[in-house]
Parts: sequence; structure tokens; C-alpha cells
Amino acid sequence: MTEGASEQEGQVVGGLSHRAAAWLAWSLAAVCVVIGTLALLFHLLTPSGSKGAFSLGLNALIAIFLVLYPVVGALVASRHPRNPIGWIFCGTSLVAAVGIFADEYSGYALTVRHGSVLGAKVMAWFASWTGEPTPLLSLALLFLLFPTGRLPSRRWRPVLWSVIGGSAMFYLAGAVTPGPLQAHEAIANPVGIRGPLGDVLGMLGTIGLILLLIGCLASAFSLIFRLRRGSAQERQQLKWVAYPATIAVLGSVLAYVASNVFGSNLGNAIGFWTAISAFFSLPIFTAFAIIKYRLYDIDIIINRTLVYGTLTATLVGVYFGGIVLLQRLFLVFTREQSTLAVVASTLVIAALFNPLRRRIQAFIDRRFYRSKYDARKTLEAFSAKLRDETDLDALSDDLVGVVRETMQPDHVSLWLRSDTTPNLIGDAPEFQSRHTWS
Repeated sequence: MTEGASEQEGQVVGGLSHRAAAWLAWSLAAVCVVIGTLALLFHLLTPSGSKGAFSLGLNALIAIFLVLYPVVGALVASRHPRNPIGWIFCGTSLVAAVGIFADEYSGYALTVRHGSVLGAKVMAWFASWTGEPTPLLSLALLFLLFPTGRLPSRRWRPVLWSVIGGSAMFYLAGAVTPGPLQAHEAIANPVGIRGPLGDVLGMLGTIGLILLLIGCLASAFSLIFRLRRGSAQERQQLKWVAYPATIAVLGSVLAYVASNVFGSNLGNAIGFWTAISAFFSLPIFTAFAIIKYRLYDIDIIINRTLVYGTLTATLVGVYFGGIVLLQRLFLVFTREQSTLAVVASTLVIAALFNPLRRRIQAFIDRRFYRSKYDARKTLEAFSAKLRDETDLDALSDDLVGVVRETMQPDHVSLWLRSDTTPNLIGDAPEFQSRHTWS
């Protein structure tokens, strides 16, 4: 065993060696996967009509969640055991897996076995109060501690205590609220507390929810704070988390507006699936950021999302607007609707795709990626000048100017070969400095 290996094995992380921390992380991931598999088994054994039909896509996303979150958490925790982000994913996955298993187990016990299975009421009680606070608590801690595992500064400690304290009060109130359980209304809460004490605990639950929501908003604001003041590498890491979080928020807003303002089931479904898919992809983006794998690719992902998201929304608006307008014209002139409106709108969309994409790409580059846009324009102008310029000194000046403007180095020197045909084989070519800038 080498000295470096022995030092790595002897490294203590929170009372555990590096190897023990990795073993614990992957053990938690394996336990979550096993519990999730059992939950899926009980779900398949329970008639779907008993709890309402879940869509196949939602079940698939939940199954992915039960595998993805613990595996990514174990990967991060095993490589960076001092960073609590991986442990947050592992803990969230364990609580969520147990809660889903408890819900499915109690549903099977009450529906198929009519309550004769041991622990059905206890499982139903556990599932009724663990589901709501856990995702909010996980997101708030992730936003506050990412990417280094430490708070941005001591001033954010009240936000951390607000999140932890609010979650604890919300958990407690949900566990002792009297009446039918939220997961299974046929069962009364076995530990429900009534009377003045129950009223006080219910009030604490409301206060805890408010504190938790305020903490979540403040933790999201901490991402913006660090995006503006963090180092270049930290800003790139933060983009990996801010990207799926922003997509999830926009999807939720779209689903709410489409459902409650426009009454559109299609818009509601698109927003819902966009939000939940972005939320479930959050651990993948977090792992990329912490492990620092292809860190700067996030700029390409954001750029393509802005371009094609705007392009899709524009084309959809043009398509449906064109159909409505053409159908009205057909009604005016022919007094009947025609499928030609759909055909004409489709042809317009096909003709507008590339021109719109180029214009939107140029606008996005000018508005959000100004430095890269200016650099590309500078290189295009130099390429055009290179075809016509014959003066070597002028080309040298132009080349140094382009490098200085696009790459912004501290020092630039241009060296040119003075003789391209050496006198003797093996002679080193001579170089001459033609332009230097500091």
C-alpha cells in the first residue's frame, strides 16, 4: 500500500474515513433503490381505480426519481464526502422512497387485504405528512449550500435556520393533525391531537410553512447573489443548477396560467411535464457542476434553450393565428371552413423556420452573449479583409488587433519566419518579431 493511498484511506470526514463515507453513501443508494422497487411492486398489485389512475409517464418519472436521486447523491458524496450536497440528495431520496413505499403499501393493505396487513395504518400515517415539506427542504438546502457546501456568508444563517425550523414545525403539525389522513381519508390520524394543544400545533404548522416558503425564496435569491459576485468557475457551477430550476419555475407558471386563466388542458400538460422533468433532472445537473465535468457546456445548453424555446413559441403562435385568420377568410368568401387553412399555415411555418431561427439566434447572441457575438463579428471582418489585403505589415497589425480584441490577453507577440528555406538540412528556421503589444 502506497503512502498516498494510506493517507486517503485515513482521511476522516465527519468521523468517518473516506472509504467508510463512500460505503455509506452507496449503501443508502442501494437501500433507496430496493425500497423504490418494493413500492413499485405494491403499486402494480393495487387496483388503479382505488386511488385514481396515475398516468404511465408520471409513474415512469417517479421510478426514475427513485433511482436517479440516490445514485447521483452517492456519486457526489463518495467523491466529495465533505460536501453536504451529496448527503442531502441521499437523505431526500431515503425519506421520499420510504414515503412512497408507505403510501403504496398502505393502499395495497387497505384495498386488497382490507386492512388486515400489519402496520397499514402506521404506514398511511407516515405517508400523509412526509410528502410535502421534503422537496421544499431539499431545494432550499441545495440552493443555500451549492456548490461548496457552505453558506455564502454568515448573514445567510437566519435563512438556514428558517428553513430547518419551518420544516420541523411543518412536519410536526402534519404528523399530529387530527381527522382523516391526507393520503387515505378512510383512516383517522392515530396520533391526532385535539383541543387547545392541537390548535397551537396547527398554528405552528402554518407558521412553519410560511417560514419554509420564505426560506426557499431567500435561498433562490442567494443563487442570483452568487451569480453576480462569485468567481468565474463558481458562476459556471451555479448556472448548472439555476438552469433546471428556472425551467421548472417557468413550467409551473405555464401550467397554472394555462389551467386557471385560459382553461387549456394542453398548455397545463406541457407546463406540468416541463416542470416535473426539469425538477427530476436537477441532480444530474448538480453532479456535473460539482464534479466539474464539461463545466462550460452549460452556456451552449442555455443558448440553445433560449433560441429554440423562443422559436417554438413564435411558430406555434404563427401557426394557430394563421389557421384562425384563414378560416375566417374562408367563412367570409365561401361561407364554410376549409382544410386549406391548415395546409397554408403549415407551409408558412416551414418557410419561416430557418429565417426566424437565424434572427432569433442573432438577437440572443447580441442581448445575452454580447462579448462572444462581438468576437465572432470581429473574426468575420478579419476573414473578409484577409482575402484582399496583401501588405504583410498591415496584416500583422490587423492580426494582433483581432487577438487583442477577441481574447483580451495581457501580452501579444507575433513572430514570423524570416527564411522559409533553410540553407542546410536540419538548420532551425529563423524567426523575427514583427509586432509586440502589452
